[in-house]
Amino acid sequence: MPIRKVEIRLEDMLDELTTFYDAKVWHFLTVNGIDLGDGKIELQWIFSKYGVKDETVLFSAVTAYETKVPSVVSLIPSATLSEREIVDMFGVEIEGAAKGLYLDEDSLTMPLRCSL
Repeated sequence: MPIRKVEIRLEDMLDELTTFYDAKVWHFLTVNGIDLGDGKIELQWIFSKYGVKDETVLFSAVTAYETKVPSVVSLIPSATLSEREIVDMFGVEIEGAAKGLYLDEDSLTMPLRCSL
């Protein structure tokens, strides 16, 4: 079964995920980022269904790098590491997510951000 992609607006993301997410049904995999150029990033929240082979849902929102992204940690505590990775790798500001988890002080900053 292919991945089901659900495109959402960033401002609706928390409501959409709250409606969708049931911790007994869905396993949160990660938050992913894709640099789209022109100062924009696509953020993806990815889930797989427990006990079902190859059922994956990907929620996708496109936003500007300057936009502060709401955190999903209150809904999905395990998202902490994924959110911090996005902060380090792309320079996106996510509410409550500190930077400095994956990169040393002397590391290249925002190494996955192609459009500066």
